[in-house]
Amino acid sequence: MLLSMTGHGDASGQNERVSVTAEIRSVNNRHLKVSVRCQDAFLALESNIERLIRKNVARGTLTVSLRVRQLADQRAATIDQLAVQQYWTQLTDIAAELKTDPPKDLSPLLSLPGILKDNYEKSVDEGDWPLFEEVILAALKQFQDFRIQEGESMGDELNSLSSKIEENLDAIEKIAPQVIVDYRDRLKNRVNELLQSTSVKVDDNDLLRETSLFADRCDITEEVTRLRSHLQQYRSLLDGNEAAGRKLEFLGQEMFREVNTIGSKANHIEIAHRVVDMKAAIEKMREMIQNIE
Repeated sequence: MLLSMTGHGDASGQNERVSVTAEIRSVNNRHLKVSVRCQDAFLALESNIERLIRKNVARGTLTVSLRVRQLADQRAATIDQLAVQQYWTQLTDIAAELKTDPPKDLSPLLSLPGILKDNYEKSVDEGDWPLFEEVILAALKQFQDFRIQEGESMGDELNSLSSKIEENLDAIEKIAPQVIVDYRDRLKNRVNELLQSTSVKVDDNDLLRETSLFADRCDITEEVTRLRSHLQQYRSLLDGNEAAGRKLEFLGQEMFREVNTIGSKANHIEIAHRVVDMKAAIEKMREMIQNIE
């Protein structure tokens, strides 16, 4: 089962003291990076939250956003009077310097940094952690469902691309013997044309030896065998239950190497066209694999 590294999930919950909303978003990354965003009073929970994430996710850059609202004290925040006075003094001085009227009321100042102070305690109540854990796990469940759905779509496309590679490989394997025959016939005709005006004759053994050397240089049996093995492993990983992104990425590199060698060895126009098709399919696969856990 493939899992996308891109996902989203959210959940909410509350107890008699606080209301908690958690949102999880992720993008692709070769490693796992977790970032927690919440009010300063709840930063002590960051290590616990990261442990929960690491138990469920292997790769990606995850952002966990927490919004916490206290229910026991209805005053969510208080106004810092000293900060208001300082802002007002500065605005009055600036207005006088610019020869304009100062603000008529204080309401615009409420949105400025440092005006409102949270009434939250300096550290989270240990009794609230089960609620945080429950909400984060619920968000993770939605997040994982999203990733599974995306992974299934990518898996279908990757299977389709691997089938395209195999179809081209089957065709190349059928064409390969004819490459030798065509070369032998071209070589024989070319030599006969060059020697028409002479009495010199070419020994069939010489022709056979030259054809054998060519056959050895353009033999793609090993490359075809290895590529089929890579395709088999590739499909096994697509159908498996483990995180397969890195292994698929490695197999993509190996498949591209084998296809490239086939293209350089096989001296045939149709094989060249099929090699181009296979390379295009592998490139698409490698792009998609970058987003698989």
